[in-house]
Amino acid sequence: QVQLVESGGGLVQAGGSLRLSCAASGIIVSIYTMGWYRQAPGKQRELVASISNYYSTNYGDSVKGRFTVSRDNAKNTVYLEMNSLKPEDTAVYYCNVVWRDHNYWGQGTQVTVSS
Repeated sequence: QVQLVESGGGLVQAGGSLRLSCAASGIIVSIYTMGWYRQAPGKQRELVASISNYYSTNYGDSVKGRFTVSRDNAKNTVYLEMNSLKPEDTAVYYCNVVWRDHNYWGQGTQVTVSS
């Protein structure tokens, strides 16, 4: 059974930083594309960043240059380093993997950026 558990969210002032973690079980993160998504109130869920099994990364336009996705294979964990945070980054952040044609999501972690 695939489980994704996010942590690291919180309240931070604009310009600050946070690092989110996604601990996975039931899959090996190094052989799948792992994604980070976010959903703000009243908005659709959007892709923030992803990292493939070949360490190829992809970022949403609004976070390029500020966010960095990485993984630790030994810990089977994916990270999202978020710098220069803006109030518009406020959202629930979710970890995602597609495994055997099914989308799996974590429970989400709230990130709130105050101005």
